[in-house]
Amino acid sequence: MSGSVLLKLLGGTQSPADLRRWVNFWPPFFGMGIRIVHIAPDMKAVHVEMKLRFWNANYVGTHFGGSLFAMTDPFYMLMLMANLGRDYIVWDKAASIRDRKPEKGTVRADFRLSDAQLDDIRDKLKTLPKYEPTFTVEVKDEQGEVVAAVEKLIHVRKKEPRPAEPPPPQPRSGDGMQPTACPERAEGP
Repeated sequence: MSGSVLLKLLGGTQSPADLRRWVNFWPPFFGMGIRIVHIAPDMKAVHVEMKLRFWNANYVGTHFGGSLFAMTDPFYMLMLMANLGRDYIVWDKAASIRDRKPEKGTVRADFRLSDAQLDDIRDKLKTLPKYEPTFTVEVKDEQGEVVAAVEKLIHVRKKEPRPAEPPPPQPRSGDGMQPTACPERAEGP
């Protein structure tokens, strides 16, 4: 399934409420117990949480690292897509996670995007063909202690303008005319 189709199925980037609702039922997130608690109307802040359940725990009973990683995966990309608009191509390029301590309770991650960050991206892309900013998000426990830190490298570039379509060919003299039979050349029975 292409990304644009998936994004449309998830509510697109135009309606934060729809996006929140659909992402919460998106099978990978639903299955891991990842839930979006809040998306700001301007898509500059997202709050995500995940409770520990038997199906998202690792062998020793703490949060599975893959689930911690997944709960931080798409949000900066979606936030940038919504705020930069259709003139930009945005995709996740790389990510890394550093676990700080094991956790058995509910974990949370807050994603924030500032106007200064958006202005910086737009300014850089006035002279560069692409820009790849890094964003860091901390996953915290119920006491506010950091249990993991995730760095996201996001690829951003301006879309190439589509070439103007050439005008339709002009009819040449005689185009579209049907041949007619000459009576003097018609052969008889």
